[in-house]
Amino acid sequence: MPTTTLPTKTRELHNHHVDSTIWNDLRFRDDDIVIATYAKSGTTWTQQIVGQLLFGPDPELSVAEMSPWLDLRVPPKEVKLPQVEAQAHRRFLKTHLPLDALVFSPRAKYVYIGRDGRDVVWSMFNHHVNANQLWYDALNDTPGRVGPPIERPPADIRTYWRDWLDRDGHPFWPFWENVRTWWAARHLDNVLFVHFADLKRDMEGEMRRIAAFLDVPVDEATWPQVVEYCTFDWMKQHATRSVPLGGAFWDAGARVFINRGTNGRWADTLTAADVAEYEERARHELGPEAATWLAHGGHL
Repeated sequence: MPTTTLPTKTRELHNHHVDSTIWNDLRFRDDDIVIATYAKSGTTWTQQIVGQLLFGPDPELSVAEMSPWLDLRVPPKEVKLPQVEAQAHRRFLKTHLPLDALVFSPRAKYVYIGRDGRDVVWSMFNHHVNANQLWYDALNDTPGRVGPPIERPPADIRTYWRDWLDRDGHPFWPFWENVRTWWAARHLDNVLFVHFADLKRDMEGEMRRIAAFLDVPVDEATWPQVVEYCTFDWMKQHATRSVPLGGAFWDAGARVFINRGTNGRWADTLTAADVAEYEERARHELGPEAATWLAHGGHL
């Protein structure tokens, strides 16, 4: 590690979804992997990639069980943390926290995945509008919720978009601070930035890049199968293995969680003024370099 000052935790983040305090009690290991995103940015896809790199090729790999969302407050940390501590394999954990609400370890390796905020919202809307009563009950009625409950979304995605932009990530959690806090750590040796658009353009190349970062050797003899099990089409056909609880929180099942994996769907709805407003907001919140990367990707 370089002598650069490492990120430090400065606050806790609580709401209907998250309880950041679980990270305070995690005992890090030298080979831990943390997969971090705002949400709906390719998290499950990256978990599948990391799982197959570590343990594949294996079509039966239960990535959702192996790679828990640590700061999700359901089940509570008293239940989840012992399960994570008991894992004997190389751990690859998921977080949706901004970096200043996360305990950062120099012993772990962090893969941060970014995606254009407009694409995030369109994916989030699909996630939210298809959620069933079990999802609402778990998030709103499980003891320990801080703040208001999460409510059902409006039927119109444009209304959803305006609310998300005007109230910075509502009804989930702030967007800009997530990108901004991680962006500040992009030069650390144990942090790798990956972009959803780059995964779409060259998944195999990005997989090799992630493997090299994680010090995972590539077996060329089995590599084609590893790649196959990480394709979007294969994951959608076998979604119950990579989606939390096998998709029980969505009446349409796990396949609705892994929706289209496409970008640019917002172009049919947002006006030129909407696009200009968003792009100006991104530059204001993140600065021009980060805003450009978030919109288009590319290696840093």
